[in-house]
Amino acid sequence: MTAMRGRPPATLARVRTLIDGIDDALLALLAARRRLVALAAQVKRDAGQPPRDGGREHEVYRRARRLARRLGVPAASSDRLVAVLIADACGQQGVAVDGSPPDVDQGAGPAADAMLAPLMHASASNLRRWSWLRLLPPPARLAPFVRRVPPAWQARLLDAAMRHVLAAPLAAGALDALQARRIGIEVADLDLRWVVVLRDGRMQVCAPGEPAQATVRGSATDLLLLASRREDADTLFFQRRLRLTGDTELGLTARNLLDQLPWEDVPLGLRIALHRGAGLAQAARAAHHGTADPA
Repeated sequence: MTAMRGRPPATLARVRTLIDGIDDALLALLAARRRLVALAAQVKRDAGQPPRDGGREHEVYRRARRLARRLGVPAASSDRLVAVLIADACGQQGVAVDGSPPDVDQGAGPAADAMLAPLMHASASNLRRWSWLRLLPPPARLAPFVRRVPPAWQARLLDAAMRHVLAAPLAAGALDALQARRIGIEVADLDLRWVVVLRDGRMQVCAPGEPAQATVRGSATDLLLLASRREDADTLFFQRRLRLTGDTELGLTARNLLDQLPWEDVPLGLRIALHRGAGLAQAARAAHHGTADPA
């Protein structure tokens, strides 16, 4: 198979390196999952609850199958993966794997949503209650795995996100003042950097190495809080959690234009994902620092 025009050909060694990176990330997630399983087992023991819940176990499978279907993964593969995770959790909790699968307390749904709500507005006492968030690795620990993702893939994901978020304002000409102006985005704790430009009627990612005229720099959590509008730009810049370098006038123009974009123009599903993801990231950071969540 010939390589696509303009894209370097893939080599087996390169592809295997990427697979190794994904395997490493899966093992890191498994380690975090095992800690949460141990915490769930302790909570159930303290509450006098049985270690197994058949209804919950089947819901875990159903959720995995729904996500697998959306991602194009065969249901059989999804079931095998969940079965491996359940068997690992069983061994960890000393529960025999027979009959219906044991409760491994993972996933989302009504129960998980009810748990996430207080995390979004955690006080100091809530942080003690939800101290398990410290088990989640901070973004800086994920940087080695993220760096394994090829820049072309990163650019493709960012292009798709901007296309969804900015489709309406671009069509209305709301961002025309940024035409051909290069704006950098730096995620400090993930060691990521992109330069985007408005060109040919769409916002697109520039080729690696192209210089930015103005750059916004911040942590993954603070940039997510800005994108989800859980915190406003003025507060983040005033507290120096976000920094603007280069052409200050261009940076302020971009910030003001983005601030004025109607939030309701962003697809509902993306708004919900941004809002919940930013809230969870903020609560996790507060738990790591041992401080009250400012939200």
